[in-house]
Amino acid sequence: MTKEAAQRIRYIAGDFLATCVAWLLFNIIRFYNVDVMMADESAPKLWDFLLYPNIIVGQILFPLMMVGLYYLSGYYNQPFFKSRIEEMLSTLWTSVIGCILIFFIAIINDPIPDRANNYELLMMLWALLFGFVWVERICVTQYGIHKIYRRHWKFPTLIVGDVDKIRRIYKRMTCNGRPTGYDIIGFVPVNSDATEIEGMQVYRLDDIGEVCKRLGVKNIIVATNDNESTATLELLNRLFALELPIFISPTLFHLITGKQKLRNVAGEPLVDISSPSMSQSTINLKRCGDVFVSAVTLALLAPLFAVLAIAIRFDSAGPVFYRQERIGYHKRPFKILKFRTMRIDAEKAGPQLSTANDPRITRLGHLMRKYRLDELPQFWNVLIGDMSIVGPRPEREFFIRQILERAPYYALIHQVRPGITSWGMVRHGYASDVNGMIERLQYDLLYLANVSLMVDLKIMMYTVRTVVTGKGV
Repeated sequence: MTKEAAQRIRYIAGDFLATCVAWLLFNIIRFYNVDVMMADESAPKLWDFLLYPNIIVGQILFPLMMVGLYYLSGYYNQPFFKSRIEEMLSTLWTSVIGCILIFFIAIINDPIPDRANNYELLMMLWALLFGFVWVERICVTQYGIHKIYRRHWKFPTLIVGDVDKIRRIYKRMTCNGRPTGYDIIGFVPVNSDATEIEGMQVYRLDDIGEVCKRLGVKNIIVATNDNESTATLELLNRLFALELPIFISPTLFHLITGKQKLRNVAGEPLVDISSPSMSQSTINLKRCGDVFVSAVTLALLAPLFAVLAIAIRFDSAGPVFYRQERIGYHKRPFKILKFRTMRIDAEKAGPQLSTANDPRITRLGHLMRKYRLDELPQFWNVLIGDMSIVGPRPEREFFIRQILERAPYYALIHQVRPGITSWGMVRHGYASDVNGMIERLQYDLLYLANVSLMVDLKIMMYTVRTVVTGKGV
């Protein structure tokens, strides 16, 4: 088991146990605040109360519910290098939400004549949940910090980029002498034949994938010059495929994206360019929403899928579904699933984009494309994690190479999962050539800079309107 997984389990187990203790103490306080129970000598005693079936069920289910809320808050996403303030605020707000849910599920119907006592109980529950969980989290976090300071935990890190910039960042990160966990194990200079930097090992950029696997690299820091944004984007396009956190200086990141969200890495202000500018809670809520909506959609539309499958088989020769390799999150290839709308020999001359009156499209295919029905099977891609409901449209490697030659900033698209629909699709629609893809890319970059659940909802509403009105061509 990796140290990341072990630390995450410590947080989850600690949160569960702390919540169990808090809920048990609350039930004891709750028992002595129920006047009906205390007024009658024949009323059950504390032990009997705690052994009620509904109390026992609550003792198990409510801590599990709280752990689910803690997961949705994004607290478990990053088990290391937590901000103490963010940790406190996350615990505070999650415990508030949990208390409100528990109040309406289990407390509101307690036989307490004075409703004010209910609110006092609610405050007690919040104090117990927040206090126990926060103290437990401080202990687990401090345990991790102790392991890092004692050099028991290290996170192998490579610095990639210009030799002079590599030296400057390395010196700043190692000047304080205190272990930070980011263990610089080597450098990858670009456009340089240096064999040694600061007395440490130098690796070739072409070998970086193999080096990362062999050395167990956990982080990559990009150290390029601020006036080389195009070269940096080309470099990022290669690094995204490693599926590792990629950090970059905030000045260059601002020039590339127009936004800044800093993170302190061993005393050096850097930005994680491999992740979108979303909070951890938004990332988890977006994924949970994707799973729920895609599962419900697949179940509800199963009869429509059957009708379309039969119609496709009668309309033209070939399979019902069309599978094609696309490039997705962190440049990971996957097979996109669509209803077939073209003849089976549509690309016998090589990859081609479709046009409005493309003769390769079948009769039924024109109708399906107009109402975007051919895209519906992609809810399966969403369910298994290849895609999201909302996100930049995934492209083929063949076209990506052409786009990157003219628009290197396309590399930023791989920060998020590709989507069934996107801001580019509802505003621009299908692209019939690379020029159209680049035009649509502007909307997708705008989405990346403003991604949120509300923006996703807005795009989904526009998509529904597009489907209903048949403006999908």
